[in-house]
Amino acid sequence: MAGNKLYKVCILAFLSAILAACGNNAPAGDASKVPAMVKYPEKKDMILLTDRPPQLETPLKIFRQDFTPNEYFFVRWHLSQILTKIDIDTFRLRVAGAVDNPLALSVNDLKTKFPPDSVVALAICAGNSRSTFSPKVPGSQWLNGAMGNAVWKGVKIKDILAMAGVKKGGMEVTFQGLDRGALPDVPAFIKSLGIDRATDGEVMVAYEMNGQPIPMLNGYPLKLVVPGWYATYWVGSLASINVITDTFKGFWMKTAYRVPATGPDEKPDSLAKATVPITNINLHSIFVEPDTSETVTANKPCLVEGLAFNDGSGIKKVELSLDGGNTWVETNLNAELGKYSWRRWKYDWTPKSAGEYHLEVRATDDKGHSQTDKQWNRSGYARGFIEQLDVKVN
Repeated sequence: MAGNKLYKVCILAFLSAILAACGNNAPAGDASKVPAMVKYPEKKDMILLTDRPPQLETPLKIFRQDFTPNEYFFVRWHLSQILTKIDIDTFRLRVAGAVDNPLALSVNDLKTKFPPDSVVALAICAGNSRSTFSPKVPGSQWLNGAMGNAVWKGVKIKDILAMAGVKKGGMEVTFQGLDRGALPDVPAFIKSLGIDRATDGEVMVAYEMNGQPIPMLNGYPLKLVVPGWYATYWVGSLASINVITDTFKGFWMKTAYRVPATGPDEKPDSLAKATVPITNINLHSIFVEPDTSETVTANKPCLVEGLAFNDGSGIKKVELSLDGGNTWVETNLNAELGKYSWRRWKYDWTPKSAGEYHLEVRATDDKGHSQTDKQWNRSGYARGFIEQLDVKVN
């Protein structure tokens, strides 16, 4: 975008709506609950969770595509004051702190002064599927649509920090976008990565998403991409990179987005005392077809399809149960789209008779770990327990 043209998006005002939640191990869809559908700038029909800040969920049927279209990609902001226009000619990504050469990089600098890099990676909110936890937990009541798969293009953080020159003693790198809180005492949304993770050659600053500029609501013009980790680290409208010589103690690392140190599972009556920042995407699989609005007929073929994903450690197999978990059959896995992409699974099912069927799906990773039957934590993070789907066959 050349000249002084402003990239403008006017955020429309909508009434807030919170989706109703399901119980733990609840079916993946419930036709009795009708979500509030909205259209925002650069977005098509999305499920509205909140309007300030905007939180928009992707309809499940969109996940029948391998790559999530930008206009359907979920939206998650933490602070209510987000920019609706950015002058791309004056915008700068600033790199400071414990570096030899502080930088102020334009988007054009990123495109012309560094080798481009690209990755297919799943962005998924840590609270995706929170509405299925029982007992209920506070927070945005996402179903399975707070995620999306995309091709990200940009510049490795490793290369940016090499140009800046990290000083001896650099321990962590912090990242902040252009969003701000409505009140002065609202903690700034700043995330941090250890220097080794930040410079591992996988973490990048993206300026393209599926071959197009990143939509404003998804973090235009630059977005931090941390493949294999939950999207709480994927800072949108990234404007500041700061190298520090100590452990970052900001609210969004020290207090928020934490899970039990032993893993994302604890008991409501015995909460874990030791917690750590959430990082790696937990092993999970979901159904995307059929949904509860579709008619399934006895003795006619029906495609059962879904997605499996984790932190990039690989999907070995996905198994499907057509009888409530009593017996399991292995599904067919599509070719891998990339280490950090979701993996599509399919199974051709011909139900022999009419009635109610209780389907379940579970994934196993390349290390031999399989999904569990139950899981709970106080924040509703990192859902990994087995997904279920009730299907009525006519």
